Amino acid sequence: MPKLINFNSLLSQAKNGKTSFWSALIGSPNQFSLESRVFHSVSIGLIGASMIYAPYNLIAGLYVGSISAILLSLFFIYQYYYSRFQNKPHNNTIFGIVGLLVFGINYFAIAGINGSTDLIWPAYLLVLLVISPYQQHLKWLVIYLLWFFALHAIGYYYPELIKYPFTTGKGQFVDRMTAFPLPVFVIYIIVRFIRRNYDLERMDAQQKTIAIESNQEQILRQKDELEQRNLDKDNLMAIISHDIRAPLVGIQSYLRLLNKNVLGAEQRHSIEKSLETATSHTVTMLSNLLNWSKSQMGGSVVHHELVNVREVLGSTIEMAQVYALNKEIVLSSDIPINLMVVADVDMLQIVVRNLVNNAVKFTANSGMINVTAQIVNGECQITVVDSGRGISVDDQENIFSIMASPTYGTNNEKGVGLGLVLCKEFTERMGGKIGFESILNEGSKFFISVPLAE
Repeated sequence: MPKLINFNSLLSQAKNGKTSFWSALIGSPNQFSLESRVFHSVSIGLIGASMIYAPYNLIAGLYVGSISAILLSLFFIYQYYYSRFQNKPHNNTIFGIVGLLVFGINYFAIAGINGSTDLIWPAYLLVLLVISPYQQHLKWLVIYLLWFFALHAIGYYYPELIKYPFTTGKGQFVDRMTAFPLPVFVIYIIVRFIRRNYDLERMDAQQKTIAIESNQEQILRQKDELEQRNLDKDNLMAIISHDIRAPLVGIQSYLRLLNKNVLGAEQRHSIEKSLETATSHTVTMLSNLLNWSKSQMGGSVVHHELVNVREVLGSTIEMAQVYALNKEIVLSSDIPINLMVVADVDMLQIVVRNLVNNAVKFTANSGMINVTAQIVNGECQITVVDSGRGISVDDQENIFSIMASPTYGTNNEKGVGLGLVLCKEFTERMGGKIGFESILNEGSKFFISVPLAE
């Protein structure tokens, strides 16, 4: 329900620039319907016109016209006040009946067909049609037409009932000149409101259409992304189930052979070394899978803190060196002693561990890997460079995506493609960036940037 306001509040709003004075008089579109605002506008115009016509008619000797103007003014003041400030709907029936009475009296009191009543009559009917519900339009149109024909018929057959308070010529000219602005003003107000309301509704409809189309496109895009994600995850689960099953089957077979005592010392050592490698890869794969799954479910919370890069990554690099020694790879590092960053310790270790493990995986025996950290463009850049086989141009596009195909290392080490996906996600969640450079058969350089400690 619209909030009730008084005239002082209305003046205050206009002075404060919250709304124009005219808009405050007729009410905002959020408070009142188009019909009510048209009624308020026309009421104000008719009140003003009546205030002018009442003294004019009195001076001109048109006493009936003067009284009619006063009564009409009082009626509109009452209707306007209760509609605009008391939130009571205007009465269409009373409005229509008052018009019939006032114009009927004026027709006989002011020169009949030679007066100005016929000039104002259609404008009043237009207002009545605009402020009335659609279902009442035909009724009022018929009533006013019948009333119009009846008055003119009576005036034609009983001309003595018509009074001529002014003389033909100057008096008639003044009457027409003073009466003409009223219907013009009414028609202007109504056309302006209807046209403006139409334009606003058309713009609103266009905006809604654009919004609906945008929402539909977004929904379709999200649907495609969801279907692609589900497909990727299904493929991922299929690969993981196979890769987890393979080492378990190997362990199971080895245990059976042990129970049968058919293995020699040399065979046992060879199988155990192979199982150790497979198990190590499986543990790494499961670790990445668990970390990735946790991040997808929103369970990975970033804990930013001051971190000494060398201290945090020391154990990570030492563990990778054990893996590198199995392939006779030289793994070196060059990290400043006092280099401090703001990062999550666990995430930073996971990222660097995956980058180094990937470097070992794709570097042939007797290769080289170097891990460095330095300040570049106001950030700490950690770089892992290897002399491995590099990445083909075709594979580089999806290198950080779950869509990347699983690949085998130089010693047939198997991965599921989650390592780099996890690196990108964790680096960005720490407020950093990740990138790479790679040339096929020459090696790769992966680098991450994290914020420096202030």
